[in-house]
Amino acid sequence: MSPIHIPISVLDRSRTREGEDAGQALRDTVRFAQEAEALGYHRFWVAEHHGVPGVAGSAPTVLAAAVAAATTRIRVGTGGVMLPNHQPMVVAEHFGVLESLFPGRIDMGLGRSVGFTDGVRRALGRDKADADRFAEQLDELLGWFTGEQTAHPQVHARPAEGLRVPPFVLATGEGTRIAAAAGLPLVVGDLRRRSGLRASVDEYRETFRPSVWAKEPYVIVAGTIVVADTDEAARRLLAPEAWSMATARTQGNFAPLLPPERIDAIPMTEKQRGLYEAGMMGHVYGTEARVVEALERAVAETGAQEVMVTTNTYDRDALLDSYRMLARLAGLTRANAASRA
Repeated sequence: MSPIHIPISVLDRSRTREGEDAGQALRDTVRFAQEAEALGYHRFWVAEHHGVPGVAGSAPTVLAAAVAAATTRIRVGTGGVMLPNHQPMVVAEHFGVLESLFPGRIDMGLGRSVGFTDGVRRALGRDKADADRFAEQLDELLGWFTGEQTAHPQVHARPAEGLRVPPFVLATGEGTRIAAAAGLPLVVGDLRRRSGLRASVDEYRETFRPSVWAKEPYVIVAGTIVVADTDEAARRLLAPEAWSMATARTQGNFAPLLPPERIDAIPMTEKQRGLYEAGMMGHVYGTEARVVEALERAVAETGAQEVMVTTNTYDRDALLDSYRMLARLAGLTRANAASRA
């Protein structure tokens, strides 16, 4: 079985499990990053969610600092900082500090979403319309690094100004066009909708304008990938996240992850069952042979230059085993051993 010749990275959302607190989830994220580095993954990114019971990662730049301090080589970043929730100068300062502490290892992944609920948006002092200002905020943010921002000409962001922290846009639709116009790398998802992604990616490549940040288009496609000894074992690992998503859409509560056997015993409504089953479909999962075939097809269909794995499940040991097998399939472990030598 030939290795998959493409960089593979990790996005971890610091998901909580039933019966554990947020501190446990955050510490596990840091340990997971150390494992990902040892396995040879290219990047390790953390996410931003506010007021979500099942997600501990609410301050991605703070968590990225902890991850970077606990690792030595892997690139560390955010997937992403939701720019409409923040002032661009403050975001620049945060990444300026990160890059100054860990030079050459920091990525600045940026999204255009606002808070999950009306209450969260009010608490953040934002509303849905703030997402429409993303292009303007992005331009200001990049200007704080280059010294070319015009919104506040007498002010300088320290220590950001003069640094080059690679920016990435997490987007589809209008965000894809914004990334192309700004000349920035693009992160799109998910692998389940790759047929629709191709048109968006093609438009991005065709309209991309080279910039000081990127000379050529660069596409990362994100999604759930699970490898196990059998197809059924891999599918079983999808259940906790699928059920959490189903409860979020029916009860407004993105709950901590449950073990699959607990989910089996839950009496689901027809709507919940439909959402749960839909959440189990379309992912890249199965035995090593099946995953290699599916992943190669997904990369070909999307034209991606890098894959970012976003898998969540209740059993952390099984999750880590999946990442170990995927690293082996991608030749990451061998490449990492060679680079160390």
